Amino acid sequence: MTSGTTPGLARFNTSADSEALAALHEVCSSSAWGSKILAQRPYTTAEALFLAGDAAMAELTAEDLAEAMAGHPPIGRPKAGDPTSSREQSGMAGASAELKTEMLELNLAYQDRFGHVFLICATGLTGAQMRDALRQRIGNSPDEEREIVRTELGKINRIRLNRLVEEESSA
Repeated sequence: MTSGTTPGLARFNTSADSEALAALHEVCSSSAWGSKILAQRPYTTAEALFLAGDAAMAELTAEDLAEAMAGHPPIGRPKAGDPTSSREQSGMAGASAELKTEMLELNLAYQDRFGHVFLICATGLTGAQMRDALRQRIGNSPDEEREIVRTELGKINRIRLNRLVEEESSA
């Protein structure tokens, strides 16, 4: 990840609040998270932005986390036409039909247990690794799982923030 000032960071720092908030919503759909990041602009380095993102994530309430999770599709079913969720879930792209079916069943069981999608930083993980994590985490208490989700969201947000500050233009 980058840590200095980049064209993407400069653009983020100087864009209109509405544009910056829209970009932050693409990173994390929690409005509280986005507002906290927006309020601290400008950022002198990408690392300062990442740290602000981490701090904002740590402060989210259960309701804020639910709002953030609502922006993520279930593993194995990326949002149609959304290159971000397709890229992040690419480990499921080549999964067997059996693995995809198992993930669907596990996702539904997880949603029944916790009331939200199974959330994992899927970047770089295979379908089997995601399935194994889901199998392991479904036995967690709701409180344990909420903190794991917070950590996973933080990882996803850092990856997405890095992509935001690395972008050459807002094409």
